[in-house]
Amino acid sequence: MNKEQILQCGDELYEAMVQRHTLRPFTERFDDITIEDSYNISLRMIERRVAAGEKIIGKKIGVTSKAVQNMLNVHQPDFGFLTDSMAFSQGQEMPISEQLIQPKAEGEIAFILKKDLLGPGITNADVLAATDCVIPCFEVVDSRIENWQIKIQDTVADNASCGLFILGDKAVDPRKVDLTTCGMVVEKNGAVLSTGAGAAALGSPVNCVTWLANTLGEFGIPLKAGEVILSGSLVPLEPVQAGDYMSVSIGGIGSASVRFV
Repeated sequence: MNKEQILQCGDELYEAMVQRHTLRPFTERFDDITIEDSYNISLRMIERRVAAGEKIIGKKIGVTSKAVQNMLNVHQPDFGFLTDSMAFSQGQEMPISEQLIQPKAEGEIAFILKKDLLGPGITNADVLAATDCVIPCFEVVDSRIENWQIKIQDTVADNASCGLFILGDKAVDPRKVDLTTCGMVVEKNGAVLSTGAGAAALGSPVNCVTWLANTLGEFGIPLKAGEVILSGSLVPLEPVQAGDYMSVSIGGIGSASVRFV
């Protein structure tokens, strides 16, 4: 793709997000679109968001679990940027009917960093040493691509299908919990919906953050101290609508809950 096409696609995604409408998949429109093209499209979309007053506060890894990969038919992880307008705190209602198009919720573990990480060459030990705490999290992903008909290039271009997220109110030292075997239970409207474990995300959420640090490092982009890093879902995505209430509990870490309005 040429630079003009990349800028145009990034602008289309930004306008689709603001106006809450979907676009035809880029992979159907551009036969030659590469993951690097898609990354540059996402940077244009984020540039528009920052120009409109948003602030980057972290990054996310997406499509890490087999359950989500099979659901979306995307079989490798992706990444995106988090902004302050996406963040909600425990107890806040999440206005998905006003802000999102086709939302799906997923339970995961958020890492809060105390040191910068810049790949390549980052190890799991580096990630743990750089992490201040881990927190239970709900990410509500959204796609500006019609009917979630995405290939890896589409979701990378669309800022890894970022929507909104909410953090629980309990933070735990990652060295005091087994992030591979910790179990997750997700409930929706009072009924158990799904279960998972840390190992569902590339073998461990730590592996996910290491992958992200090294992947972004190839573009010269660090994970920064103070940033929120969403490490990827441990359970299948769940469509949500206004009126739904969801909670997630993670063994040894805590819980988070959210009401959608």
